[in-house]
Amino acid sequence: MTQLLKNWLTQGPYAQQLISFNHHDIVTGALFTNQVAYFYEQLLAAPEKKWLLASDTSDLFAVGLCAALLAGKEIILPPNTQTGTLSELTHQFEGILSDKPLCESQAFVLLKKELSLPSKPWPASAAIGELVLFTSGSSGEPKAIRKTLRQLDVEVSVLEQTFAEHLPHCSVVSTVSHQHIYGLLFKILWPLAASRPFLSEQIEYPETLSYYTALLPNLCLISSPAQLSRLPKALEHERQLRSPSLVFSSGGPLSYAAAKGVNQCYGHLPIEIFGSTETGGIAYRRQHEADEPWQVFDRISIDQDPSDGALLLKSPYLADDEWLRCEDKIEPTENGQFRLKGRLDRIVKIEEKRLSLAQMETLLGSHAYVEQAALVVLPQFKSQLGAVVTLSALGRSVHQEQGKLSINNALKAHLLTQFERVTLPRRWRYPDILPLNTQGKRVTAQLVELFDHD
Repeated sequence: MTQLLKNWLTQGPYAQQLISFNHHDIVTGALFTNQVAYFYEQLLAAPEKKWLLASDTSDLFAVGLCAALLAGKEIILPPNTQTGTLSELTHQFEGILSDKPLCESQAFVLLKKELSLPSKPWPASAAIGELVLFTSGSSGEPKAIRKTLRQLDVEVSVLEQTFAEHLPHCSVVSTVSHQHIYGLLFKILWPLAASRPFLSEQIEYPETLSYYTALLPNLCLISSPAQLSRLPKALEHERQLRSPSLVFSSGGPLSYAAAKGVNQCYGHLPIEIFGSTETGGIAYRRQHEADEPWQVFDRISIDQDPSDGALLLKSPYLADDEWLRCEDKIEPTENGQFRLKGRLDRIVKIEEKRLSLAQMETLLGSHAYVEQAALVVLPQFKSQLGAVVTLSALGRSVHQEQGKLSINNALKAHLLTQFERVTLPRRWRYPDILPLNTQGKRVTAQLVELFDHD
């Protein structure tokens, strides 16, 4: 197995390598090297070890990432930059490396594109740093996931080995954030290591995607099920004259209807990636038929827990060479493939954002208006979240005087301190008591029934 990422990070890009682009600007290997060297020197001179990295633009993010890794720093990647999220992670970092001020910190280095820097060689590193990402743990507290260069390198090399033949001289565009493991790998690390330029902006609208598809002969699109499911309608379900060479989807299962819709517009099925922040990529598939089985990536071994059907995993992307239990129920099929049969815990995906129901319930319960709170996924409303809240005396008073909308808005504002807007509950119910069974436990079916009628 080639050390694709390690070799690239050690040697740096060649001067004419096209690193990134947008509709008015490009970054070459020479410019990228000068920028990395500039921020590397600042970070190397800084005594702080742990740095939070955040940037809206992927080219600056890549500069900060490479500079911090080469300076031997521990890089903290927050899932978002909401004030509540950063407050929870304050004890995890000593400095901030970002394109804008985020919160108070001992040290701050502003990421900006320096165009008049002297030419310098790619930094020679004595020790490569590590990445720390955060995901929702089963307790509802953010869980730190540490990633070494070795782990990331193996995954990048496997991705190249598996998919390179489908990516002739491709440029990479993305509708997902590089702050999460999927975007980090597929939009930043893999393209850098394989010398494929990436779009420095995150695509938000179908019109922008169509613009780049028409402009560039070969594109690789990195997207998510939520975005791909809306794409066929935006393209009026018509076959496009210019289509991406390859479309990737990850963050949750893509519906068969959405896969067929993308195929109708682009002439080929998207490749879905199944995995998580903890595990990296586990398997992939193209849905030629409904509920197509998943094909395990090379070098990964799977098994099934006989007690409840949970996926057991052994992977070189993990820190330990031991079996890891995942809270995904599977059904093994022939040829070492498997089908997914749902989650076994209370971590859910809303709009492909991984979310701890326990964490959100805890935050809701801390509001002065709330006595108790329960969250349920509402399958009848395309997997939206429903919130069932019993109000405190103060909450009941406000509800009576100002109405339900005022309570809804107050609780949503409270949740926005830690959660992104797309993950918030869409429907709210305020019963006098939460439905409980004889053991005093919540009954999900009864909670869901509260949303049967608007």
